[in-house]
Amino acid sequence: MIDALDIDLRPVVAEQPDRLLFATVSGAHLYGFPSRDSDVDLRGVHLLPAAELLGLREPDETRSRMWLRDGVEMDLVTHDLRKFVRLMLRRNGYVLEQLLSPLVVHTTDAHQELAALAPGVLTTHHAHHYRGFAVTQWRLFEKTGELKPLLYTFRALLTGIHLMRGGEVQAHLPTLLGLVEAPPYVTELIEAKAEREHGGADVDHARVRADVEGLHGELDEAQGASALPDAPTAYDALHDFVVRVRLEG
Repeated sequence: MIDALDIDLRPVVAEQPDRLLFATVSGAHLYGFPSRDSDVDLRGVHLLPAAELLGLREPDETRSRMWLRDGVEMDLVTHDLRKFVRLMLRRNGYVLEQLLSPLVVHTTDAHQELAALAPGVLTTHHAHHYRGFAVTQWRLFEKTGELKPLLYTFRALLTGIHLMRGGEVQAHLPTLLGLVEAPPYVTELIEAKAEREHGGADVDHARVRADVEGLHGELDEAQGASALPDAPTAYDALHDFVVRVRLEG
């Protein structure tokens, strides 16, 4: 059972039609600002039999399901290994956060090996992922005034800045506040979010706008000075890994 949750998620793993290489918790629990009524976002990788990739039928590369379990809303998304690795190679920060999440429901040796290969896909272009996500969430905040998209905005920018500076994927906002300078009121926003999943943000919008613009500038500077490469370096190693794991079944 994940210590941060009050529900045993292991039976969910056992119910899946194909072997899972890993399953972790993502979303607000990973980001460090779940509310009392937050759903549980489970993410992972399943392994399709080789025959399903070789035949005429379209392979079930992505599976998605939402349901209630013990009164908690569950959101499960898994990708087949090949698709997941392809996403890793496309400057996709989401899948890296899922792969490296410390909230582990299920793990295997293959999971550990894949996580060890993750640094080889990091590039300066991952800044675009976090910049784009922050822009989308900021627009949602400006439209609704809700606290949730505002926290997602700060989380995305701080994750991107830290990644560009140190080459580490860190999605946990309270931890990021100790690694990247951020407005002090973000801590208060996290505390407010714990009480409600949806609701307005009691903030000075002009000040917040200026702070968000400042973090965008920091992300731009961090990207320009980053020691990360321009392209993934682990393509061949990931190819060999996918082939070997698939053949081992």
